Amino acid sequence: MLQLPPLSLYIHIPWCVQKCPYCDFNSHGQHGELPQQEYVDALLTDLAADAAYVQERNLHSIFIGGGTPSLFDASQIKRLLEGVAEQIPFAADIEITMEANPGTLEHDDFSAYRAAGVTRLSIGVQSFSSDKLNLLGRIHDKQEAEVAASKAAEAGYQSFNLDLMHGLPNQSFEEAMRDIDTAAALNPPHLSWYQLTIEPNTLFHSKPPQLPDDEDLWQIYEQGQQRLKALGYEQYEISAYAKPGYRCRHNLNYWQFGDYLGIGCGAHGKITTAQDQRIWRTVKIKHPKGYLGASDYLFDKSEVLPEDRALEYLMNRLRLMSPIPKSEFESRTGLSAQVLDEGMTRGAAKGLVIIGEEHWQLTAKGNMFVNELLGLFCE
Repeated sequence: MLQLPPLSLYIHIPWCVQKCPYCDFNSHGQHGELPQQEYVDALLTDLAADAAYVQERNLHSIFIGGGTPSLFDASQIKRLLEGVAEQIPFAADIEITMEANPGTLEHDDFSAYRAAGVTRLSIGVQSFSSDKLNLLGRIHDKQEAEVAASKAAEAGYQSFNLDLMHGLPNQSFEEAMRDIDTAAALNPPHLSWYQLTIEPNTLFHSKPPQLPDDEDLWQIYEQGQQRLKALGYEQYEISAYAKPGYRCRHNLNYWQFGDYLGIGCGAHGKITTAQDQRIWRTVKIKHPKGYLGASDYLFDKSEVLPEDRALEYLMNRLRLMSPIPKSEFESRTGLSAQVLDEGMTRGAAKGLVIIGEEHWQLTAKGNMFVNELLGLFCE
């Protein structure tokens, strides 16, 4: 039987100073003054339309992403969060994350966003190499990145994350390890460390840069993992590393097949409705002009059918390194754990998973070949 999972909220602010050549997110370059007040008004109206999905739950976490939310003034972020709190009660220990870029600190300093209600920052550093930052189209330099991390630490946030990429154009092993060491010296409680991938509909896709070869990428990944572990960071998700007690609750809710409302341009949501035992995915209008001019912000709503729930759950849950409780699978999908028996048995025979009485646990090999394991449930 489906049970209501924790509820999170994703808020999308789509504007950036400029579009990065690797980015396939729904982001738009800033042209002139941003419609901050109008957009916050629209976000709160959008949220009100989703009120029926709350189902008497408190908000477990909020993530304000983009785009570059730090282009918005702290006063508007404060008004936004206060408006959300008027509609949905906050859990006492709610985690409220906002993405920020080092090159946008001229709008408000980090302490102002902390006073506005943000409890956690995610800073898009990507690299500490000026050469690599230039190739990635970033508007900040190494010094600005270091200053941003220092300011986040000084501003009293409960936690902050640094985003780092590896496998960058012409990146050597030594450069990748230097980025890790530089980031760790700034003592962020959380690090996101992920490989650059070339996505369709990006400038890098039409004009591909020279990336490290597979052998070099594997050396960077393998040695980087060991280095992060030695520096006190535990890998708890494919690309997420945290000091003890500082895992990102919002992202964990995604990967554990929790519920989340999505408001703002192109925002996605996933909602369980307890009364009729159904799971829904929602998408909001994508383009800022269309969104701001809309009376109904919903672009698409589709049901996750019972026959698709097991695979959708696994596609999310297998990103995490922790064991998969069979009880969690049953409560989040409404299915019996037995529906996975055949696939898990095949996975165990290949050395990808260990089957326990109450859990399934990926092996070290399984963590490396998640797609192969997923394929066993499609046969």
